[in-house]
Amino acid sequence: MDDGTVEQQPIEAAPPPRPGPRRIAYRHRLPTRIWHWINAITVFVMIMSGLMILNAHPQLYWGKYGANFDHGWISFGRRPFPGWATIPSGYNLAAARIWHFAFAWVLVVGLIAFLLTSLWNRHVQRDLAPTADELAPKHVWQDIKSHARLHFPTGDAALRYNTLQKVSYVSVIFIFLPLMILTGLAMSPSMDAAWPWLVDLFGGRQSARSIHFIVAALILGFIIVHLVMVVLAGPVNEVWSMISGRFRVPPAERGEL
Repeated sequence: MDDGTVEQQPIEAAPPPRPGPRRIAYRHRLPTRIWHWINAITVFVMIMSGLMILNAHPQLYWGKYGANFDHGWISFGRRPFPGWATIPSGYNLAAARIWHFAFAWVLVVGLIAFLLTSLWNRHVQRDLAPTADELAPKHVWQDIKSHARLHFPTGDAALRYNTLQKVSYVSVIFIFLPLMILTGLAMSPSMDAAWPWLVDLFGGRQSARSIHFIVAALILGFIIVHLVMVVLAGPVNEVWSMISGRFRVPPAERGEL
C-alpha cells in the first residue's frame, strides 16, 4: 500500500578533484645561477680562511691601533676556531692569507660582473628592489608572520621574491659584500699607502678589521637562515631550480594567485 512517502536515495560524495598538471616555470636566469654557485664557494672559502687569520690574533679593537697588550672590545681566547672550521686546517697564517686574498679577487670580479649584468637585464629593478607598498610596516609584519608560521607561497607568488627575501638580498649584495671588500682593502698596507682616505673612512685599520669581522658574521648568519629556509621549503625543488633554472610551482591555494 502506497502511503505517499518518497524514498530518499543516498547522496554520494563528490569525487575529489583531480590534481592539475605539474607546472614548471623558469625561475632563475643563467647569470644569477652562475654567480650564486661561484659566490657560495667563494664566501665559504673566505670565511674559513678568515677564521684561520683571526686565530693568529683572536682579538678585535676600535681605532687605529691594537696589539697584544691593548684592551680589545672582544677576545676569542687562544686559537678559538678548530681545524675543521678553518682553511688550512692546521695553523698556517701565510697559507690562510693566500687563500683569502686569492678568493677575494674572485669575489670582487664576480660581484662587479653580477651587478653589471643584473642592471642591464633589469633583474635588480624588476625582481630585487622592494616597492614602497612592500616596505610598508603592515606588509612587512605580515611577511614576518608568514615566515614564522612556515607558510610558504604557492602558485605565481612562489615565483616572486617576498619582502624579507628582497630586503635581505639587497642588503647582502649592495651593503654587506661591498663593506667586506672595502674594509678588506683598508687593512692592506699597500692600499693604505695608495688610498689613505679609505683607512680614515673606517676610523683606522683596527676599526676596519672589526667591521670586516662583524659583516662576515652577518653574512654567515644570512647563509644559515637561507639554508634552513631552503630545507623547509623543499630542498630538491629549490636546489634544482638554482642549477637548471626550472622550478616546480606549488599548486595555488584557494584565494591565492
